[in-house]
Amino acid sequence: MTKIIDARGLPCPQPVILTKKALAEADEVTAIVDNETAKMNVSRMAAKEGCRVEVEEKADGIYLHLIKRGEVPQEQPVAAPAAGPTVLFVSAWAVGRGPEELQDILIRSFVPTLKEVSPLPDTVIFINTGVKLTVEGSPVLEDLQALEEQGAEILVCGTCLNYFGLTEKVAVGTVSNMYTIA
Repeated sequence: MTKIIDARGLPCPQPVILTKKALAEADEVTAIVDNETAKMNVSRMAAKEGCRVEVEEKADGIYLHLIKRGEVPQEQPVAAPAAGPTVLFVSAWAVGRGPEELQDILIRSFVPTLKEVSPLPDTVIFINTGVKLTVEGSPVLEDLQALEEQGAEILVCGTCLNYFGLTEKVAVGTVSNMYTIA
């Protein structure tokens, strides 16, 4: 039976995440998206997962019919990355430079995605205005709490919290210092 995922109107990378989860549960999935970028991202992920991808463009959306082929295609051998912990350094409340609205959209997309990747980051360090993401009222607080529950260590710069007057509002992670962070 085909599982249907309606991902129209969802921000990147939600169409990919929802479709990948559906593929883990079903051999056939139809993902409905509403833009070219989502179509390309879902198609690329599905091909990487070993699926045949059929695209059908309709008036109400782009329908991606994904069918598992059996074995996932083997990638060419590459040198293994150096073993060690994965540490992310978040130094701002948003991602990149440019329009503030876009920066906010990107961080709201990036942080929830962290709990979907494998392997999870071992440690996520928040400094400067990045500490604002770890306090009460943060738009990504629940995602950071879930990431911490999954085993990621969240370190929050105490000096930065103090500077912004947020020390009493920390809602996730361990208040830390530069000695520990270094």
